[in-house]
Amino acid sequence: VQLQASGGGLVRAGESLRLSCSASGSARDIDATGWYRQAPGKQRELVATIIRTGTTRYADSVKGRFTISRDTSTNTMYLQMTNLKPEDTALYYCYADLGRGALSLGSTRGQGTQVTVSS
Repeated sequence: VQLQASGGGLVRAGESLRLSCSASGSARDIDATGWYRQAPGKQRELVATIIRTGTTRYADSVKGRFTISRDTSTNTMYLQMTNLKPEDTALYYCYADLGRGALSLGSTRGQGTQVTVSS
């Protein structure tokens, strides 16, 4: 599975952005997919996840502001980010955990897309 992320940019605090992550290859092997972010000098943070059943999980820091969704017909996953804050500034990566039944096939990630929020 190959992942291609897009949609980052420079916005002002309070504005919105939508990140996209397109999967190619054996997308049916994706057990879970989501986004994590990495800011300079900070630990990597898992932002949002959506699993095969459609269940979603969010970091406390983004609950109520970010929404993860997917379009299975196009193998595309989205992260709608609203009310952005300067502390959301980071390089955002989409990732996927792969598996077939009980067999784990590892994980993969796309290239990062930069989100910068000015105050």
